[in-house]
Amino acid sequence: MQFMANVDKGVCTFSPVCSSPCEPVQIKVEHVKLGYLDLYSKGGKLRHIYIPKSLQAEALAWLTEKKQDSGFIFLNQRGQRITTRGISGELKKFAEKYGIDTKVVYPHSFRHRFAKSFLDRCNDIAFLADLMGHESIETTRIYLRKTATEQREIVDNIIDW
Repeated sequence: MQFMANVDKGVCTFSPVCSSPCEPVQIKVEHVKLGYLDLYSKGGKLRHIYIPKSLQAEALAWLTEKKQDSGFIFLNQRGQRITTRGISGELKKFAEKYGIDTKVVYPHSFRHRFAKSFLDRCNDIAFLADLMGHESIETTRIYLRKTATEQREIVDNIIDW
């Protein structure tokens, strides 16, 4: 799953590791070229946000097509850096367009989806805590919880007698 934003009549995907709508608005072309950006999160902790290579290649191709070689990548209709409210609004538009309940689509929901997907694939909670910028693994434990649907599916798969 990748973070999506409607930018300059094009669609650009981006990493959902961003923890709040404040973070994607800071991403510049220079960060895409590097493959990561450094952000200071709550408490002044430095955090790397990595851009997966496949996503980096896709974003670089999109930026080349756009003829943009520097500056912020998420722009509003006036060509200015998009605001956090603008990102939330764009996500709601995508949700409506694709028939997704707008009440469950918000920037932080991408962070939760990333964390759960990461743990399903990697199962390294300490690494996830570092990626998420959590001081304590206890904060990251929330992503280990299963929904009722997930619990039912697991029980159905395990109990075969």
